[in-house]
Amino acid sequence: PVDGPVTGVGAAWSLYAFTRIYNKDTSTLAEIAALNKDDINGFDRWAAGMYDPDAAKTSDYLFYGSMPLPILLLIDKNIRKDAPAVGFLYLESMAITGLLYTGSTFLTNRYRPESYTTELPMAEKVDGGYRNSFFAGHVALVATSTFFCAKVYSDYHPDSKLKYALWGGAIAATGATAYLRHKAGKHFPTDIIVGTAVGTLSGILVPHLHKRKPGSEQAWMLSPTIGNGYGLAFTYNIR
Repeated sequence: PVDGPVTGVGAAWSLYAFTRIYNKDTSTLAEIAALNKDDINGFDRWAAGMYDPDAAKTSDYLFYGSMPLPILLLIDKNIRKDAPAVGFLYLESMAITGLLYTGSTFLTNRYRPESYTTELPMAEKVDGGYRNSFFAGHVALVATSTFFCAKVYSDYHPDSKLKYALWGGAIAATGATAYLRHKAGKHFPTDIIVGTAVGTLSGILVPHLHKRKPGSEQAWMLSPTIGNGYGLAFTYNIR
């Protein structure tokens, strides 16, 4: 095989980015006071000022509840036989979503919709975390987990009617998380759309691209690497 590490992600990028996005420099009171809804694009503007702490708390429950869901796949004996491989694919899916999320949040400083509300004190809204609007991480990761479950089960049991319930559950969980993050004032519609797309594609495409036909050899694989740093490795088997 030919291995080509994707070095563009940088050494220890994921760890570094996570520390940075949750420890951004604070805004000034003048910057918060200068926030104007009219400066927001027309598609997103109506969401400015949304704020609901109860919705935020409920979205956290959905988020943390969704992360271990793939463990339930092991109830199925056929999937359980491939537990190490399925587990690795899940970690790979989450790693890719996490990499894209931290990268976008690190490189952008978009104020959350709740930054525009009058219900929060100015002194609180200066916190750097209020500039982590793009893109919607909760939505992306819930989508990754739930769509991964639906995709893997469907691949193992293409004729099962249960797969429709899993796909429906993935859509419902992702949609509910998206709605709650919007209602909470955590993200604008475009942030949520991007997060939904990233998570859904990662959850579906990673297992799909690793799927092998009977008797065939896997042609290529994109996987996280851990050595002197963190990154992604692309492997292609030349026949």
